[in-house]
Amino acid sequence: MLRQIALLLISLTLLLSCVVSSDVEEDEQQKKLKVFRYNQHEGLNSLDPSKAKNQANIWVASQLYNGLFEFTEDLSVHPCIAQSWEVSDNGKLYKITIRDDVYFHDNPVFEKGIGRRVTAHDFEYSFKRILNYENGSSGSWIFSDKLERDDKGNYTAESIKALDNATLQIKLKKPIHTFLQILAMPYAFVVPKEAVEFYGEDFGRNPVGTGPFILNPEEWDQGTNLILRKNPNYWRKDNNLTELPKLDVVEVSFIADKTQEYLTFLQGKLDFISGVDGNTIEHILEKDGSVKANILERYKVQKMPYLNTEYLGFQLDANKYKDKNHPLLDVRVRKALSHAIDRKELVSFLRNNLGIAGTEGFVPYALPAHHKGSVRGYDFDPETARQLLAEAGFPEGKDFPEITLYTNPVYSLMIEYLQRQWKKILNIDIEIELNTFTKHQEMVDEGKALFFRGAWLGDYPNEENYLTCFYTPHFSPAGPNKTHYSNKEFDQLFEQAQQEQNSWKRYELFHQMEQLVLDDCAVIVLFYDEVLRVMQKRVVDLEPNSMNYLRLERVDFNKNVLDSPVAEK
Repeated sequence: MLRQIALLLISLTLLLSCVVSSDVEEDEQQKKLKVFRYNQHEGLNSLDPSKAKNQANIWVASQLYNGLFEFTEDLSVHPCIAQSWEVSDNGKLYKITIRDDVYFHDNPVFEKGIGRRVTAHDFEYSFKRILNYENGSSGSWIFSDKLERDDKGNYTAESIKALDNATLQIKLKKPIHTFLQILAMPYAFVVPKEAVEFYGEDFGRNPVGTGPFILNPEEWDQGTNLILRKNPNYWRKDNNLTELPKLDVVEVSFIADKTQEYLTFLQGKLDFISGVDGNTIEHILEKDGSVKANILERYKVQKMPYLNTEYLGFQLDANKYKDKNHPLLDVRVRKALSHAIDRKELVSFLRNNLGIAGTEGFVPYALPAHHKGSVRGYDFDPETARQLLAEAGFPEGKDFPEITLYTNPVYSLMIEYLQRQWKKILNIDIEIELNTFTKHQEMVDEGKALFFRGAWLGDYPNEENYLTCFYTPHFSPAGPNKTHYSNKEFDQLFEQAQQEQNSWKRYELFHQMEQLVLDDCAVIVLFYDEVLRVMQKRVVDLEPNSMNYLRLERVDFNKNVLDSPVAEK
């Protein structure tokens, strides 16, 4: 392994010492098109916003669709297709007026192939669509426990209703202070009924939205690349009244290996990368987490707190186990695994201090409710770990059965590190199974992975969104509760926090909920992540944000900067 890493670093150094021009770049210059290229290592399975549950889907869908509201770079909620809105005094009735100048993309599903104007009826259809269980949306949870219901538990006719072409009404069963944030989520993007009905199950490959870019399905080669082209009829302009988007083409590649992705970036064949793996992180960051001087000379680097918590999850539903006495159903075993991890060494050794050791709660550092010391997490404590394992009936790891930890190849180095820690501290063998990102996610959502590596990137910038991962009504696959954790006290506190208007009182409730989850060890918090973005010098107006959203409608190129990296020979 050391020899492989040494060879890799030599290759990286050689690549930095020269300028590599590709056939693609020469072709771009000939055509004089502004082509922005990025890679999505996770792969992509659908561009239907009702299934936008991972970064790959969200990044592309965000270029194709719009919603009523959106998050700006500072994570504030701003109107998008919404022109204005009113909220009743009791906080349960929303009336939203939408713009009259927003049109769907031109598509054969419309009369004469010309995209029609968006109305409030389209939002009513889109929202009710994700609530329809038959559609298989993973986003039904954003509305299911919030909308007004009748005595029989059915949604009322007034809960989501277009009053006319310009006005959408939403009635909640109780006030929710985060509701505008929820409406800014990708799940709430608007789609046209004509396209969904025409394409049916293939709508995810034939997206029709209102966004700055358009996809021709023929330009999507699954697993290889995808090309988005400028929407010539996009409704939005920038502050200087310049038409958007400024780019002509967005080209997305699907290189699964993060090291190969980085090499491709160094060759000038990608304009932007987000995140690096253990093989390349030392090439970018010093051991203290600062960016290396030679990287800053050649590229733009963005580094900031990330609304992402990396963790290991346990399936807690006993019905998912053949053996009802499985060790993972014993909280002492879960706690032993947690105490046996040196998180600070993990972040320092494997990540060059990119991120913060997860020794406290599930809510990341970037959110205001994360107050140091408010939630008791798990420190590295080998003695306690061995004692807990012995109490569970496995002294010094004796008779501990084979257990598999599921992940995908991007995280193999980190999981192998944990595997060695458990062997060293607890004398137990944990098997590792690597699957593609898509298969891994499906196994976790369906409860087939009993022990899995996970990450929660906030859908909206609020502590509630992290704790929704443990709310009983939000069991996966329809919701984000992938561990199937269920605790009545937690559920009561969660519902109380949704209605609490005082921020500090909400924080107290969040801390109580987090402590319940950690005391039950539903997850092992590994670290709170940081965003690391590296881009070519020519890229301008690609603003960073703590949710790592990719917003390309305002991005442009500086004509005075060369396309590929410049290095001294």
